[in-house]
Amino acid sequence: MQLDANKEKICINQLVGQKSDIVEIEGDVIVNDIKPDILNAISVNGNVCIYKKEVQDGKIKLEGAVNVYVIYLADDENGSVRSLNTSVDFSKSLDFDGCRDGMDLDEAINIKNIECKVINSRKINIRAFLDLSVKVYSNDNIDIINDVNSIEGVQCLNNVLEINSLIGNGNSRALAKDTVMLDNVDNLAEILKSDVTITNKDIKMSYNKVLAKADVQVKIMYLTEDNRIKTVESSIPVMGFVDIPNVSETNNCSTKYKLKNLIIKPNSLEEHSIYVEAEVEISCYVYEKKQINVIQDLYSPTHSLEFSQKQVIALVNKENCQELCTVQQKLTIPEIENNKIYDVSVKPNIQKEDIRNGMVTYEGEVELEFLYEANNSSRFGTKIEKIPFNYSINNSNINEITSLDTNIEIKTQNFVVLNDGNIDSKVELQFNVGISKNEKINVIDNIDIEEKKECNQYSMVIYFVKPKDTLWEIAKKFDSTIEEIAKVNEIEDVNKIMPGMQLFIPKYCNRKTA
Repeated sequence: MQLDANKEKICINQLVGQKSDIVEIEGDVIVNDIKPDILNAISVNGNVCIYKKEVQDGKIKLEGAVNVYVIYLADDENGSVRSLNTSVDFSKSLDFDGCRDGMDLDEAINIKNIECKVINSRKINIRAFLDLSVKVYSNDNIDIINDVNSIEGVQCLNNVLEINSLIGNGNSRALAKDTVMLDNVDNLAEILKSDVTITNKDIKMSYNKVLAKADVQVKIMYLTEDNRIKTVESSIPVMGFVDIPNVSETNNCSTKYKLKNLIIKPNSLEEHSIYVEAEVEISCYVYEKKQINVIQDLYSPTHSLEFSQKQVIALVNKENCQELCTVQQKLTIPEIENNKIYDVSVKPNIQKEDIRNGMVTYEGEVELEFLYEANNSSRFGTKIEKIPFNYSINNSNINEITSLDTNIEIKTQNFVVLNDGNIDSKVELQFNVGISKNEKINVIDNIDIEEKKECNQYSMVIYFVKPKDTLWEIAKKFDSTIEEIAKVNEIEDVNKIMPGMQLFIPKYCNRKTA
């Protein structure tokens, strides 16, 4: 007969597994008829978008595109600078043990490198290498038995834990649209390149909703019809609501923003302007701190009990941490000297993560790609410089078994050419770190009560404590209770018994044998 027990329901957001891979994509691009022939490529950059993702049984699948800008030297009498804008689609499948249809997928994908090879004057080959990191999560509702009350005298070994139970999760898509105005004297010839980042992320929780806000930062370099190279920047606010019942301001909310689609093109409806449209996916996971009483073991001095156990992995000590790191260095780049800097692409890379008790130290470098006016002419030059950084975050919840989800956001960047020709480079990096720990706990699954014990009763038995004995194990062995043994033997701390110690065991119950 199954024993009646009180149960508490919790939702475990459990990491099923994670993988990293390099995605290589390749495609040929034909130069548009209205563009001049290509002599050689000067610079290539891009933005990556994932527009579809799917978790299947034993497999995950991603589909997306890399929007590529190629700045090239034209094969014409003026040696002019022109650009090509193209999109290279890709599809990637990964075998993934343990994943099932309906699980959640968290992906991070960044451009590691883009190469451009000129095949002939009207055709180029694009080859891109993408850093891909994926995590698959399951959201499992677990019933925790926290009390047994159908028969008297059942002894329970309890463990009180504070965990992070998932209240709910969801996602929303939001559009950031803007008409970026140029100077009135600038007649737009073509867009040379663009950089897009999502910054200033913020959330508010109320009325069964999560309000997520951010800014889409867009930097566009363009060419005017009179062959001038200019740069314009815009900050476009984006906002989305994610419906999650029962959220409150005291909950912990993990929110991620991902670029799903991007359109940057000359505005056909208004002169001296560029139309920008960015589709952003906002995903939220909301957790509440919950104190649960987990029964680790149980027995009855008067009845035979049978139970099963299972192991679950609970999320504990979850929090979000934000810190600013300033990376600053004076750079000597003879190729640039006092020439004009058109643009600097900034890419932070973490190379090593050292986790110790109370601290994580990041070692990495900030890669800077300078696009500058070479030899005081209209021709471009490119130069890559790397500035190392070492930054530590202190937090009492960090230790060797802590899980860290680290994202670096470029908060500010500033490059000043000094009088001596050196460049004062200053980049502010915001470390967004999700801290959590997975703790294995044993949970009693089902309890069956069998026949009432038939015992030969003895008033007292003497037992000598063995190494590694606990008072719980001794009481369970002799169908007694911790309280009764402690009372008879005048034990003040039930957690402290020593090997060789003599104990008097009351209510000793010896099973009758046939």
